[in-house]
Amino acid sequence: MLKPPSCDPLMGGGEDKLLDFSDVDIRLPMFVYVSREKRPGYDHNKKAGAMNALVRSSAVLSNGPFILNLDCDHYIFNCKAIREGMCFMMDQGGEDVCYVQFPQRFEGIDPSDRYANHNTVFFDGNMRALDGLQGPVYVGTGCMFRRFALYGFDPPQTDKIKNKTDSEGTPLQPRDFDPDLDVNLLPKRFGNSTILAESIIIAEYQGRPLADHPAVKFGRPPGALRVPRDPLDAASVAEAVSVISCWYEDKTEWGERVGWIYGSVTEDVVTGYRMHNRGWRSVYCVTKRDAFRGSAPINLTDRLHQVLRWATGSVEIFFSRNNAFLASSRLKLLQRVAYLNVGIYPFTSFFLLAYCFLPALSLFTGHFIVQTLSIKFLVYLLIMTVCIIALAILEVKWSGVALEDWWRNEQFWLISGTSAHLYAVVQGLLKVIAGIEISFTLTSKSAGEDNEDIYADLYLVKWSSLMVPPIVIGMVNIIAIGVAFSRTIYSTVPQWSKFAGGAFFSFWVLAHLYPFAKGLMGRRGKTPTIVIVWSGLIAITLSLLWISISPPEDTTSQAAAGGGGFQFP
Repeated sequence: MLKPPSCDPLMGGGEDKLLDFSDVDIRLPMFVYVSREKRPGYDHNKKAGAMNALVRSSAVLSNGPFILNLDCDHYIFNCKAIREGMCFMMDQGGEDVCYVQFPQRFEGIDPSDRYANHNTVFFDGNMRALDGLQGPVYVGTGCMFRRFALYGFDPPQTDKIKNKTDSEGTPLQPRDFDPDLDVNLLPKRFGNSTILAESIIIAEYQGRPLADHPAVKFGRPPGALRVPRDPLDAASVAEAVSVISCWYEDKTEWGERVGWIYGSVTEDVVTGYRMHNRGWRSVYCVTKRDAFRGSAPINLTDRLHQVLRWATGSVEIFFSRNNAFLASSRLKLLQRVAYLNVGIYPFTSFFLLAYCFLPALSLFTGHFIVQTLSIKFLVYLLIMTVCIIALAILEVKWSGVALEDWWRNEQFWLISGTSAHLYAVVQGLLKVIAGIEISFTLTSKSAGEDNEDIYADLYLVKWSSLMVPPIVIGMVNIIAIGVAFSRTIYSTVPQWSKFAGGAFFSFWVLAHLYPFAKGLMGRRGKTPTIVIVWSGLIAITLSLLWISISPPEDTTSQAAAGGGGFQFP
C-alpha cells in the first residue's frame, strides 16, 4: 500500500543524475493492492465479487467519485482518455450518466483478423448506434463508472431535489434519491460498515457536474474538491480489510441491487442493464488515440470458447428476471429492443443451422429450394435482396467499417452461430430446466510455443466438440455438390441451370466457412487425422441415412417421373 500524497506540492531535487525533477511535482497517487478473503463454503462470485470488494475497499480508503474498470489483459494507451470520460459526467447535463464506455482495441491479432477478434462491426457500428439511444451496453472492460450509480440508486431528478440544495452545494442524503430507503436500513443494503455508509453521500456530492454556469442548478461549486482530506489511520485500513471479508455480503444487497450483479457469466451486461432500467444513461466515447488496448484469443478453439461463454450468459439473461420484456417504463423502447437482442441472438442458431443445410437438401433431392419460380416471387426476392444490400452499405459507410472487416464479421457470425451459439442454447436450457451449472475456464490468450512468431498461437489446432457442427455443415454441402454434379452428368437430360442454382447457395455457405477450414489446417496446411476420421464417419453416416430414408427407385420409374436415371457405370 502506497500512502496518500500530501495536499501540498512536493518538488523534486536535482540529486538524480539521470533525470532532473527540480521543477516537477513528484507526488505519487495512493496505490493499494487488494487480495480479498476466500473460504470454503462462501461463494466468491468470480469477477463480479472481486469488483464489488474493490468498490467497498476503495470507498473506505479513497472514495473517488469515478471508477475505471479494466481487465487484467488491458492497459491504458491514452492517458487523456480518463479526463475525457469524466468530462461527460461532470459537464452540464451529465448528472444522469452512469458510465462511459470506451471501445475495445486489441493488439497481437493477425493482419487479416481471421476470426473477427477486433469486433469492428460491434464496436464501430452497434455501439455507436446505441449511443444515440439510452447509451451503449457495458462490455466488461474499458469503462468508467460513476460510483453513486453502482450503489443501486436512481438518477437524480434535478427538478424535484434542486430546491433542497442550498447555494453552498450541501450534500444530499441517500433518502433524497431513494424515498423508500431509510437510514436505519443502510446496513441491510450496504453492510454494517459505518464508514462505507458515510462515504456514499460524499461520493454523490463529488461526482456532480461543476456549477460554473448559471444553467447548472444541480452541481457543486468550483474548488470543492480541493479541500484537504484527513490522512488514513489504522482504523480506516482495518475497516477496508473488514469490508472485503467473505462474510461481509451476507444478508445484504450486494450483487442483487448494489454493485456488479451476480448469477450470470455475463455480469457486465446485467449490471449495465440494471442501471439503464433505473433511468440512467450511458455514453460511448471514441477517442482519436485508442484509450485502452488489450489482447484477444487468436486461436480458433479459444475464440469459440470465448463466444460460447458470452452466448451462454445471454441465454441466462433471457430466462431470468433481467429479460428486457420485464423492464420498467424507464427503459426506452429502442433500448429495450437492443437488450432483447442481447438475450435472443443465440436462439437464431437454429434458423442459421437450417439455412446452412437447406442448400444441401436441395441438391440431394434434386428440387430447388422453392417449388415454383413465379414472377411475383422473383420480384419479392429482388426487392428484399436490394434492401438488405442497401442497408449493409449504409451501415458500413456510416460507421466507417472496412469491407474486409465486415466480411470477416459475417464469416465468423456463421461459424460461431452454428457452433458456440447452438451449444450455448443447450447449456442454458440445461441450467434453467435441470439446474446443471456450467463451469467455464478463463480464455487462454497466451502465444504458442514459437516465441519468435507473435502469431504462433493462430496456427495451433486444439480439438473441441464445438468444431463438430461446422465440420458437418461443410462436409454435407461438399457431398451434396458432388452428388448433384454426378446426377446431372449421368442424367438423360442434364439440367445444369438447376444444379448451378443449388450449388451457388452451397458455395456461399462454404465461403463463410473458409476461415474455419484454415483453422483446421494449422500452420503447414495439413488436416489433422481426427478431422479426417470425423469427416469420413459423418459422410458414411449421412449416406446410409439418406439411403434408408429415400431408397433408390428403378431407373424406368425415375425417367417416367421426369428425372434422369442416376447410376454409376
